Amino acid sequence: MFRTLRRLWQLLFLAIFVWLVIVTTASLVGGFPVEWFFAVDPLVAVVTALSRHALPLMLLWAVPMVVLTLVFGRFFCGWICPFGTLHQAVGWIGKLRRARDRIALNRPRRLYDLKYFILVAMLVAAALGSAQVGLLDPIATSWRAFATVLVPAADNLTGGVYHGQRHFHASTLIAALFIAALALNLWIPRLYCRMLCPAGALFGLLAKFSLFRLERDVSRCTDCNVCGADCQGAAEPQGELRATECLLCLNCVGACKKGGMKYRFMASPELTVDRLDLGRRRTLTALAAGVAFVPLARASDGVGPRANPKRIRPPGALGEEDFLELCLKCGACMQACPTGGLQPALGEAGFEGLWTPVLMPRLGWCEQGCVLCTQVCPTGALKKLTIAEKLGQPPAREPVRIGSAFVDRGRCLPWAVDTSCIVCEEVCPTAPKAVYFKLETVVTRDGGSRTLKRPFVELTRCTGCGVCESQCPVADEAAIRVTSVGETRSQRNRVLVGRGV
Repeated sequence: MFRTLRRLWQLLFLAIFVWLVIVTTASLVGGFPVEWFFAVDPLVAVVTALSRHALPLMLLWAVPMVVLTLVFGRFFCGWICPFGTLHQAVGWIGKLRRARDRIALNRPRRLYDLKYFILVAMLVAAALGSAQVGLLDPIATSWRAFATVLVPAADNLTGGVYHGQRHFHASTLIAALFIAALALNLWIPRLYCRMLCPAGALFGLLAKFSLFRLERDVSRCTDCNVCGADCQGAAEPQGELRATECLLCLNCVGACKKGGMKYRFMASPELTVDRLDLGRRRTLTALAAGVAFVPLARASDGVGPRANPKRIRPPGALGEEDFLELCLKCGACMQACPTGGLQPALGEAGFEGLWTPVLMPRLGWCEQGCVLCTQVCPTGALKKLTIAEKLGQPPAREPVRIGSAFVDRGRCLPWAVDTSCIVCEEVCPTAPKAVYFKLETVVTRDGGSRTLKRPFVELTRCTGCGVCESQCPVADEAAIRVTSVGETRSQRNRVLVGRGV
């Protein structure tokens, strides 16, 4: 009964998760709490509080989850987590092994303590201003994979019926890591959850103090060890149950035909283990790793003194250091972007900014009347904007700029080959237009003359939306390109002309 109930709950929450990913689009996002899974993740709340010394109201949903874990144990991992459900589904294939082999695989290993050291290192890095928890957090990892790999792949197979044809330039790497994490289950069930998941480590620490626990009834137990054959967390139910590792899958309760396993209030402390001996040396190593990560990662051009021209952040993005303190690399903003221009960064933001959102205008532009990316960000790395604020309508004094466009005269058709082209001016959405023409008469090769409209950019009006670059007819590298210079969020990344764009 418990196993069936758990599976139904897992399917329910997986369906909710997939639904929230799907509705994170231009046409559906309104009215749905798409950030809910992030809001109930205590790890996201803790990291945000450490990095910003404040907790957004949305993340207060994590408080009830902490309380429930202190009461019932590590139920999130076994009953709610969508990534855990996928791991369990893939691990079901490995169940074809004999019971004796499964019991051997489910015995505790020192290697499973690695997740606690990962947690320590990530919390230290967050305290120093770098939120890297999104690399391994199960909700962020799942959302990133669904938003940039699975949903676009399925949509492309149907001709883009759902959200249009989408292509993400880092999706191969994201897909490979996601599939590899799931494939580990064919070796050891839920190995990712047991060894790598920092959220699981946090839930495990909370479960040390849980009031309800599994308990082995020694008067009924025959030491057959069948309860350990399908233990999802390697919690060793046939011995002293490891409360920090128990995922409350309750497989052991259903497997024991003698009724020797029970889930009860205030289980006997003699039959459970809540100690977690990580070792002083290894803990200090994890602390040192977290301390060292930030300066080493930023040495790779994460937030250097000179901005990367290709690091074009979405509208509403905080200053780069503040942005990296909060961004979970989850991909929610990329999923919401109606043009597909927001992409997961590879080298544009250094190692620290891996998979954070950057605009690639050649793939899609920033729509003037769209602020969806700022509405779905779960941590506030993108400040929520109204369309009026983005466009600079009163009472706002200036529009939000994410970069500036520049004409490459060596590639521009009117400049380089004396051929008429007016595309960039036509598509420029600002009023008055940031791209304008000057009529110039040129002498052709055969001695004749021709009057051309040659484009220029008025930087004080350009917002860096990228539609000109996106629509430029020069097929490979556009003749007009947007760089990050002039972005509103930075006082250093400026072109010192006119009004200080």
